[in-house]
Amino acid sequence: MLLAIILIVVAIVAFIVFTYNRLIAQIESVRNNQKQIDIQLDRRFKVFESLINVVKKYMDYEKSTLKDVIALRSQAQTAKASGDDTARMAAENKISDIATHINLVFEQYPDLKANQNAMQLQEEIVSTENKLAYAKQSFNDSVEIYNATKKSFPANMVVSAFPSQLNIDFPYWQLSDQKVAEQESYTVQL
Repeated sequence: MLLAIILIVVAIVAFIVFTYNRLIAQIESVRNNQKQIDIQLDRRFKVFESLINVVKKYMDYEKSTLKDVIALRSQAQTAKASGDDTARMAAENKISDIATHINLVFEQYPDLKANQNAMQLQEEIVSTENKLAYAKQSFNDSVEIYNATKKSFPANMVVSAFPSQLNIDFPYWQLSDQKVAEQESYTVQL
């Protein structure tokens, strides 16, 4: 009888340790995916700077674009330092909006469009935005897995036993409500 009780206690402790370690691994996975987003955001900023330096001789638009990107990047860094992920995501999403409008600017300047460096940097922006979208998707997927695990039974009991280490609320990267409404009301005009 005593052996059965010992085995049950060992099984419960082993389950708690296993669940705790699994949740910690998922938290670290979320944090790693968040760092991957940071890497892509830094890459995007550097590509923007390079592009703007190339196009300076072609247009005045780059001055306001650079100022906007720098201001938004500063907002994002300040929000990151203060732990305000929502404000950070909003600023970074606005930079993505600027990136989507770069193509329109290129169409207005035939000489710029023919410039090999500018075209290469434009491709880098598109590539970086794609990598950034993938990194955001990976982050959101890892947050979803973590949230599902921490809310499931009996893992939720382990989370409630160690709330300061295991009960973390990560925000999702998502489109703003305005952007969603804009895309939902979009119609093709022929």
